[in-house]
Amino acid sequence: MIQWKVILNIAKTHLLTKMKSTVTASLGVTFGIGAYITLVSFMTGLNAMLDDLILNQTPHIHLYNEIQPSQKQPVALYETFEGSFNVVHSVRPKLSQKKIHNALPILDYLKKDPEVKGATPQVRAQLFYLSGSIELGGNLIGVDIMEEVRLSNFRDYIVEGSPEALRNMENGILLGAGLAKKMSLAVGDRVQISTIRGDIFPLKIVGIYQSGIAEIDNIQSYANLSTVQRILGEATNYITDINIKLNNIEAALPMSQALEKQFEIKAMDINTANAQFETGSDIRNLITYAVSVTLLIVAGFGIYNILNMLIYEKMNDIAILKATGFSGRDVQLIFMSQAMIIGLLGGILGLLLGLGLSVFIDQLPFNTEALPTIKTFPVNFQLHYYVIGIVFALISTFIAGYLPSNKAKRIDPVRIIRGT
Repeated sequence: MIQWKVILNIAKTHLLTKMKSTVTASLGVTFGIGAYITLVSFMTGLNAMLDDLILNQTPHIHLYNEIQPSQKQPVALYETFEGSFNVVHSVRPKLSQKKIHNALPILDYLKKDPEVKGATPQVRAQLFYLSGSIELGGNLIGVDIMEEVRLSNFRDYIVEGSPEALRNMENGILLGAGLAKKMSLAVGDRVQISTIRGDIFPLKIVGIYQSGIAEIDNIQSYANLSTVQRILGEATNYITDINIKLNNIEAALPMSQALEKQFEIKAMDINTANAQFETGSDIRNLITYAVSVTLLIVAGFGIYNILNMLIYEKMNDIAILKATGFSGRDVQLIFMSQAMIIGLLGGILGLLLGLGLSVFIDQLPFNTEALPTIKTFPVNFQLHYYVIGIVFALISTFIAGYLPSNKAKRIDPVRIIRGT
């Protein structure tokens, strides 16, 4: 029967008599775990911020009419060329409407689907922004603003004004931050827009929108769906795009393929639309975890070296323990207990150190024009990072303590006492 009380008392005595070695080993674990928690919390927080910057503004599925060349060229209509191999140069895209056919019934169908969190209609219009002698080309997107807020964190990107102000103003506009800066406009001012047909409409600026992507903010603004339909002279069933948010993003690809066949419309899923971005995000996460695990492994090697040296220094104590009736297994458990005590103590201190540094970083100011709603550095305080940290500390110290303790188990006390 294992006498745990005696074994733990002896382990504690060894640790206290070699306080310098104990503190050094514990600090190795502490700084290893602390660096892991700090790095993984900050890097995953940063990655999440970058992901949200793109993915929050990207629907899980985007339905629209795609401009593409006609599959059947005029030459194929002639019986003379039937069955021939025809080579056609300078193929032009076919004339197709931007409007989605039966858009309103499609929206009703999607909203009844249990897999769909929400589906929002949009009307995209190409136009010119006029301010005095300034004339800038851009886009105006008609949206159901409150649905966009519910599904896409739209409110986070409005730096001045509010979505409610747009909802309540029929001729209101959320002007892109780049456009507002170029034309020296602010909330409450009026901006005139001109369609490609030459029709001019005045709109009141009720807010400034900043996505964090300069190319978008320099050309894009938002208005109510009915406002853009009226500007284009179209009916209320005129919809050019439908954006879909799902309850499970993993269902985006198969569902987009099904919708494309069902409604004969182009359906772009989020994974296809952001394939390059997803690859970059995965690589950043891989580097983060690789560096973090390396820190923990380095801490484990430090513990191994210290315990190895501790066993050499305790050769006489090991011989006395065995001579007084302790078995090799008991000796091994004594040194394993020392390793686990060091791992537990160092791990807990490491978690506290990592939490403290993470809180400190989270309070540091982070101001950039590209991300106006972000005021401090992003830090991810996920509980499972701390669980992984303490578990890895215990596992690494267990492995680091097992090898030297197994050596202590096989020591012959007679040879040590004889000094051979």
